Amino acid sequence: MAEGISQSTERPAATSTADVKDKPPAPDVRVQASEPEKQPEMLEFQAETRQLLDIVTNSLYTDKEVFLRELVSNASDSLEKLRHLQATNAMILDPDLALEIRIELDEVTSTISITDTGIGMTRDDMIQNLGTIARSGSKQFVKELERQASGSIPDPARGIIGKFGVGFYSSFMVGEKVEVRSRSAQHDDEPSRVWTSEGQGAYSITDLPEDVRQQRGSSVVIHLKEKHWDFVDESRIEGILKRYSNFVNFPIYLNGNRVNTLEAIWTKEPKEVEEEAYSAFYKYIANAIDEPLDVYHFRADAPLDVKALFFIPSFHSEKFGMERMEPGVSLYSRKVLIESKSKDILPEWLRFIKGIVDSEDLPLAISREKPQDSALIAKLRKTLTRKFIAHLTKMAKKDRPKFLDEFYREYSFFLKEGICQEYEFQEHLAKLLFFETSRSTDADMVSFDEYVGRMRPEQKEIYYLMAPSREAAINSPYLETFEKAGVEVLFLFSTIDDFVMANLELYEGRKLVSVEKSDIDLKDLMDADADKADEGEEIFTADKELSATEQVEFCNWFKTELGSKKISSCTVTARLSSSPAIVTDSESGAMRRMMRLVDTSEGSRDSVPLPKQHVEINPKHPVIVGIHDLITKEPTLARVLAEQVYDNCLVAAGLLDDSRSMLPRLNDILVCVVNGAKAKHGSGSKEIVEPEVVAKTDNE
Repeated sequence: MAEGISQSTERPAATSTADVKDKPPAPDVRVQASEPEKQPEMLEFQAETRQLLDIVTNSLYTDKEVFLRELVSNASDSLEKLRHLQATNAMILDPDLALEIRIELDEVTSTISITDTGIGMTRDDMIQNLGTIARSGSKQFVKELERQASGSIPDPARGIIGKFGVGFYSSFMVGEKVEVRSRSAQHDDEPSRVWTSEGQGAYSITDLPEDVRQQRGSSVVIHLKEKHWDFVDESRIEGILKRYSNFVNFPIYLNGNRVNTLEAIWTKEPKEVEEEAYSAFYKYIANAIDEPLDVYHFRADAPLDVKALFFIPSFHSEKFGMERMEPGVSLYSRKVLIESKSKDILPEWLRFIKGIVDSEDLPLAISREKPQDSALIAKLRKTLTRKFIAHLTKMAKKDRPKFLDEFYREYSFFLKEGICQEYEFQEHLAKLLFFETSRSTDADMVSFDEYVGRMRPEQKEIYYLMAPSREAAINSPYLETFEKAGVEVLFLFSTIDDFVMANLELYEGRKLVSVEKSDIDLKDLMDADADKADEGEEIFTADKELSATEQVEFCNWFKTELGSKKISSCTVTARLSSSPAIVTDSESGAMRRMMRLVDTSEGSRDSVPLPKQHVEINPKHPVIVGIHDLITKEPTLARVLAEQVYDNCLVAAGLLDDSRSMLPRLNDILVCVVNGAKAKHGSGSKEIVEPEVVAKTDNE
């Protein structure tokens, strides 16, 4: 019953008086005085075995519920061994007896009985397998079967769960006494025996009383400790069985009712599984009511032989500020749960996936609650991630409407998160990104590859624009020069897009450049007659343009009036047509909003100050020309207008923290406009009211 890999040096845990006649006892084996026939045969655990038993009982397992998983796994191994013997045409007891596991709960006696109809044990098997911790009967069985079969039976170890030979002793975590009743399937002349221990250093083996019926196989009877009497609750035991052992190969009955009714469909070939079976399985493991958006069922050969079944739900639960999802993929070994919602088997950005990963070769810790080889698990994680990305790439190529309309709209954020988290997969994930552009619509999104394919040969960089919406992007002053040059620009609307571009930096050797940069030069892309063709289409036209001297004067005045705390430099640009000015080389507005969002300190508005800006002015725009004329004639009004031009630049760049700060100034400007209109048309007072807000901003 105790399954696993034996220690490098194996010796019996104890020796009976009959054995003493044939060979001397091991140095550390103490033999009790012989008892009369059919009286309990008292034997002691080895001294080191007693210490191991204490460790297994009190320290090895983190969850006491695991004892049931271990005992069911041992029962499954017993049945699997019998099935292998049947395949070799060996003679077995009661060959027509069904292979099954039965669990009975008795509230009166506070006992749990786990019974299998498997291979059973003889007296010697009990001493070897139950009297010595870490001696695996399963491993010895597989070795012997391989030796006898000489390759005629494919993979004799398949289906055998036990590895370490310690699982049985987990029963002492909850039991004050444990009995193992067994009848061997191969030794009909061997009487049924009962192994009994309280886990205190000794055990007994005796013939099973005639009034206790034991068919082929073994029964483990746990007499629960008082503090663990709650384990006789049927609903609790059913929950444990469904959590850990729901996919064991053999039927499991609890108090006469079948528990494990679902089939482990991930072990089948995908072509053998019906769509309805996938749907039912998804709803079970994900506790979901929706249909899966997509199913990915595959097998990987390296670094381990792994079977995996992944589901993409039709929606995720992190929308609208809901809590972060837990990982959705559980780790199994030979159909037995090892780790629910494993954090190691897939990267965090794939937490939306629901499913199962199962490996018979997976190296496990002795408690079988965690994988053991972290380096191998890391390789497995990369393999699974790479295969899932390849699956998404295939979907994007072969079923683009499904990818864009169903998957991408729901899960693009997770792909972008993956780009920011994992450098190794950035290039592959970048190919799965899609964008609206200055030429496309939201119904016609393009990938990086498609954008590059539409670029003119002389264009060397990929340009993008961050904006809150498509309408804002279309009306952005930063787009003007690109429209003149006929250069397509990617539109980014999500805050995480800024982080994505910063992490990527390049795509297939081409720099990703924000249109808000100051050193953008599109002269090589500009048509010779572009300026002339666009002049008639400009919304605003001025009677004159500032001369070179006036441009220098205006820039110096603009920087001085607004102050060195706001303006780092002011220059003239030719990239604008319908806008008077822009700020360039500024921090991203989306990034700034994110920084302010995560800043929870008191007075956080002042803790993230706006850096000094570089302003570029359009010397042809009537607003700039008009302000220049007002500098000497109406200096106060010129100052107010300059302030408004600067704030307009911040709005266009998404950098204005609170647009309400402009309201007093805008009201003053409106008063000036109204008074000017009255004076022009000769109605009412012709006096222009000086803006009051200027007095409030002189020291800014």
